[in-house]
Amino acid sequence: MKAAVIRSFGDPDVLKLEEIEQPELKAGQVLIKVKAALVNRLDHYIRLGEIDPNLLFPHVLGLDAVGDVAEVGAGVSRFKIGERVIAMPGYPTDPAEFKVRPATSASTYALRGLQLQGSYAQYIVAPQEWVLSDTTGLPQEQVGSLPVPLLTSIRAVQISGEVKHGDHVLVHAGGSATGVTSIQVAKALGATVATTVRSSESAAMAESAGADLIINSSSEDYLQLVKKWTAGRGVDVAIDSLGGKGFAQTIEAVKTQGIVVAIGFMAGTEVKFDIRNFFFGQKQIRGCLNADIEDLAAWLTPIREGKIRAIVDSTLPLAEAAEAHRRISANTAKGSIVLMPWQ
Repeated sequence: MKAAVIRSFGDPDVLKLEEIEQPELKAGQVLIKVKAALVNRLDHYIRLGEIDPNLLFPHVLGLDAVGDVAEVGAGVSRFKIGERVIAMPGYPTDPAEFKVRPATSASTYALRGLQLQGSYAQYIVAPQEWVLSDTTGLPQEQVGSLPVPLLTSIRAVQISGEVKHGDHVLVHAGGSATGVTSIQVAKALGATVATTVRSSESAAMAESAGADLIINSSSEDYLQLVKKWTAGRGVDVAIDSLGGKGFAQTIEAVKTQGIVVAIGFMAGTEVKFDIRNFFFGQKQIRGCLNADIEDLAAWLTPIREGKIRAIVDSTLPLAEAAEAHRRISANTAKGSIVLMPWQ
């Protein structure tokens, strides 16, 4: 089968289209013909060597996989050949931990494209317990752009952030895939949402996602505007995918006993803040990864109803995986970039 492979860390050009062996199907597993694989920012960091410097090569990146069941292993009863499915981006590799929740807390939890073979390939295998029927009815490139952003947003907004009807929520990077999805999840839960962006294109994406207040943080003081927006109180919850030196302002933006949910480090991995504001304000910082397969299944209905929409910038064949990474690195994509392994 064909796959986009890296044999060293480096710039996007380390991604090369190669012919590799198709993964071996074992009992209890499903062989999936990958029709769409989202290019996530985490893929970019893995390629650079910033996540696991001891990564074994050759390596296939890619967390998300949407496609059709090509074959089923012995004992698989949940799926039929040709059925459209969504594979979870990560799962515990020890069957004894399959029922651990959240699954990300399991000691053997592994991510596709990091510890497991990635989805920048024509086929992947996954245990049937970590595969979900695709009932969205959407084109597969749209479905393929959703899993990691949606799973992250569900965990960040609904579960870790405990967002409820009437809350005021701040979402950073409202033009990113996770930002756009977090806005939509918060709106679906009945919240009012402010978001920060850095360009008119990102502002348009945030507006289409339903953001109530859009702040261009390159020219406006978002902290001042958020305080005014909440009558000086601060937001109930802030979703921060940036980290870096601006993290202190995110803490400042939440109300007394408010929650900051950290989901990324686009602006840097090190943060510094005044501990006095944090503990006198009785605030909380919560880190989160992906939601569980049951959570994703529950949100397929809002997807079908159009409450959660995918914004796809472009689709590219596997041979252009390097170009996809160049766009991700330069932040030039206006939506998700999806690889189509059979294009």
